[in-house]
Amino acid sequence: MMLYSVKRAVCALAALTILGACGDEPATFDPDAVVVESGREAKGPARVGVKPSEPGGSILDIFRGGDASVKVNRYLWTASLQVLDFLPIQSADPFTGVISTGYGIPPGGGRAYRATILISDPALDARSLNVALSSQSGPVDADTRRAVEDAILSRARQLRIQAENY
Repeated sequence: MMLYSVKRAVCALAALTILGACGDEPATFDPDAVVVESGREAKGPARVGVKPSEPGGSILDIFRGGDASVKVNRYLWTASLQVLDFLPIQSADPFTGVISTGYGIPPGGGRAYRATILISDPALDARSLNVALSSQSGPVDADTRRAVEDAILSRARQLRIQAENY
């Protein structure tokens, strides 16, 4: 039984060694392969459109998306974080425009809420903002959700006016 395990380990090691020697180019580290360039971070000519058969392409080009970046309105983003500052942020991705929060109790309130905010457009518009609110007992009233959306939109407009004054 022990001999079988040793033979198996030696065969696996030999197979890995042979596969490792199959490459026709020396292994080099490509720092561009680990850098995420999307949305506002992308500078210069992107390697997104490079086909794997072209020189300079790699297998990682398959996983890079096209120019599919979502632009987010910065005033809506900031206003969402300010209005819902009583909720603990679980994740926030400014490139996709999604903010997910955990449960939190608003000042002067008794119910715990959580929210997911989606900012889908660069325009400062009600259509750009999507708020999903829920409490620990289930979804909340549409009026409550609308009130939160209105508060975020009002704060975003205030932030834009303040920015224009400077």
